[in-house]
Amino acid sequence: MKRLSGKTAIVTGAAGGLGSAICRLFAREGAGVAVADLDWEAARALAGEIAAAGGRAFPVRADVTSAEDAAEMTEAAVRFAGGVDILVNNAGIAGLGAVTEISEADWNRVLAVNLTGAYLCSRRVIPEMIRAGGGSIVCVSSVAGVVAQPGQAAYHASKHGLIGLVRAMALDHARDGIRVNAVCPGAVDTPLLSPLTEERMADLAARHALGRIAQPEEIAAAVLHLAGDESSFTTGTALLADGGWTAQ
Repeated sequence: MKRLSGKTAIVTGAAGGLGSAICRLFAREGAGVAVADLDWEAARALAGEIAAAGGRAFPVRADVTSAEDAAEMTEAAVRFAGGVDILVNNAGIAGLGAVTEISEADWNRVLAVNLTGAYLCSRRVIPEMIRAGGGSIVCVSSVAGVVAQPGQAAYHASKHGLIGLVRAMALDHARDGIRVNAVCPGAVDTPLLSPLTEERMADLAARHALGRIAQPEEIAAAVLHLAGDESSFTTGTALLADGGWTAQ
């Protein structure tokens, strides 16, 4: 039996490298997937690809920094399937600079997408999960939510904050049957890394004990584990899928 049969999932940042891998895997495991992304055309193309492969998916244009978009996204999923069983807060952006270097506008944008976006989407989805008797929320944090590197103040603040939000929501909603967890990937082979030089990519790979960066499908598998019933006694955790980065 497929691990997500009969479930409906919302995935934010769905059209990106990691988001699309999560959507495809969830659909293969039987979930109906709300493909939510700011890029409507990319979301529509991915939903069409999933449907053509025999899966169930529909696109939603959603800016996670907008409370109105978070509400419309959730309402669309409820119309599509009658409820929401899984929310994957995956939308995220990078941000470079120490606190003395990054502009206030860039700081606010990184925090708005990476942290406030998860709050806004969770705030809207949780009541639907309560009505249904429970659910699972997975937030995509990062190894940058556990350790730090120079020159990424806003990104580290957002990803550390996301783990704190996960733990708070896990405690607040455990009695509602809602589990909340985070996945903390190391570097992942997605378009976010495309600006890096070959030398920088080699240095980044070497930070991992496994000596390489992750493929999106590997991180999607970790998200699937936390989203599905096989992790039914897991909540409030931050699962490191970091290739051994933090073990060194």
